[in-house]
Amino acid sequence: MAGGAKRCHAAGVEKALADVLGQDLTKFAAEEKQRLLSRLLARLAHEIRNPLSSLAIHVQLLEEDMAQASPALMAKAAGRFEIIRSELLRLENLMRQFLSLAAPSSVHLQTIEAAEVVGYVCELLRPEAAARGIELVMSVPEGLPPLSADPVQLKQALINLVINSIQAIERNGRIDVDVRADPAAGAFFLRVSDNGPGVSGEKRTAIFEPFFTTKPDGSGLGLWIVQQIATAHGGLVAIEDRPGGGAAFVLRLPLAAGPGEAPAPQDGGADAARAGEPDIGGEGAPPSKKTVARHDETNRQQNG
Repeated sequence: MAGGAKRCHAAGVEKALADVLGQDLTKFAAEEKQRLLSRLLARLAHEIRNPLSSLAIHVQLLEEDMAQASPALMAKAAGRFEIIRSELLRLENLMRQFLSLAAPSSVHLQTIEAAEVVGYVCELLRPEAAARGIELVMSVPEGLPPLSADPVQLKQALINLVINSIQAIERNGRIDVDVRADPAAGAFFLRVSDNGPGVSGEKRTAIFEPFFTTKPDGSGLGLWIVQQIATAHGGLVAIEDRPGGGAAFVLRLPLAAGPGEAPAPQDGGADAARAGEPDIGGEGAPPSKKTVARHDETNRQQNG
């Protein structure tokens, strides 16, 4: 039943795209569908953003007009104005996410330490995992070579993968985040595995497609964003079976360029990683409880 609902959901998304864009999507490959999706997101975001700006201006003007009202009426209206401003801000952030998903992205490569990024993500999400009885275990060997990556986007990719595992397990389980380097292959491997139900073969062909989800309240964008980030870095993401049951997602990224070498320029759709990105502090900065709650809610909505 769940699988049928998921297939109907995916088919509905494709039909909506076809209706809006006037093209038969069955003839396109997944990559072309993603480009069409980006066009739709950009169009939708711009169409909604204009009236939002107008609403914000007129709410401000209305508040100025209300300043001459009686104190009792002002006190009554203040809370309602706060709700209106809050909802307008929420919609603006949502539109910013859509535009980030649709826009051509640039990757700001830096030479970073994988241990710091992985440690930060595990610290950020450990309270959420613990609340569900899930053990989150990090394994990073010493002496790893530096990694060439965009630290903000890499954090986002790992956050999405760990949240995906938390949601797959639901209650009482284990998630392992492992890192290894293969200098001979010039690659870094970041592996997030869990002892959840795993991913069946029929779902593996579509799991990285936008809007593919098996969760009733999932958006189906979490793993797609991970794939976009990996591709923009010149890497890839793949799914494997976990020994003993469950699933493992492996993110492969290039090592940092050696002395005298310049990293290859990267293009492609990964600015989704910055969509609605809250202030999560500098490298290795401990997250506050407020930051954890905000970041978890943002990514819970993305992941599917």
